[in-house]
Amino acid sequence: MKEPFVLVDDQYLLVDSWRQHNLQLVAGFSTKNGGVSSGSYKTLNTGFHVGDKVEDVQENRRILADKLSFPLNHWVGAEQTHETNIQQVTTLDCGKGATDYPSGFKATDGFYTKDKNALLTLCYADCVPLYFMAPAHGIVGVAHAGWKGTVHGIAQKMVEAWKGEGVEPSEIFAIIGPSICPKCYVVDDKVIDLVRNLLEENDEKPYNLISEGQYQLDLKQLNAMIMLKSGILKDQVAVTSFCTSCHEDLFFSHRRDNGKTGRLMSFIGWKEDLEKQ
Repeated sequence: MKEPFVLVDDQYLLVDSWRQHNLQLVAGFSTKNGGVSSGSYKTLNTGFHVGDKVEDVQENRRILADKLSFPLNHWVGAEQTHETNIQQVTTLDCGKGATDYPSGFKATDGFYTKDKNALLTLCYADCVPLYFMAPAHGIVGVAHAGWKGTVHGIAQKMVEAWKGEGVEPSEIFAIIGPSICPKCYVVDDKVIDLVRNLLEENDEKPYNLISEGQYQLDLKQLNAMIMLKSGILKDQVAVTSFCTSCHEDLFFSHRRDNGKTGRLMSFIGWKEDLEKQ
């Protein structure tokens, strides 16, 4: 399958196939480059919660907002807790979590919206960004899936939330974004036991035993399998080849950087006549 993301410049990637589908859709992922932060957060850190200077994070976000032509006061952000809580967003929520951490949605790891001019944003440093779109219904969403959110089914919960909006799983397109690859991601029996329970009916397994009690886990593949189980069609699920740990020139990585690092950002939203406002 063709790589869904294209590097536009040093500061962000866009979902190329979706951009071609609808020029009003802004969907992509930031890199670690082209910002003002220093030290462990050098340079385009978008996370307020990691110890970076607040004013530097604000400036980094303004840089990205200018690049995307999507003003910061139209962004929505969250306090992410590796759970599966999903929040529907409207334009009335624009600005929450955009320029500070406390004003963001609490304990939220997924967003979706049917409104134009709201940019849904979440932060990462190895976890998996999940993008969702149902063009027939004008609805988009994004989720943050670490191993906890993944095994507890945040992808499936997004699909279920959209069913409540009248969207069938077969109408959903999904993309799995830049995140850590299995060669860089080793987990123990505790995690794999949860994965096994989730995939009891599947012969294919997204992990590989490398030594006693140690496994390479493919979080991207696992999320793709969950999406398929949820009813999304196979040819409507795309998976990136970008690894946040391997591609050190582009991304922060919590594992590679030993926990002291910046945060990358997923973003998605419909943009309509913002320049005229």
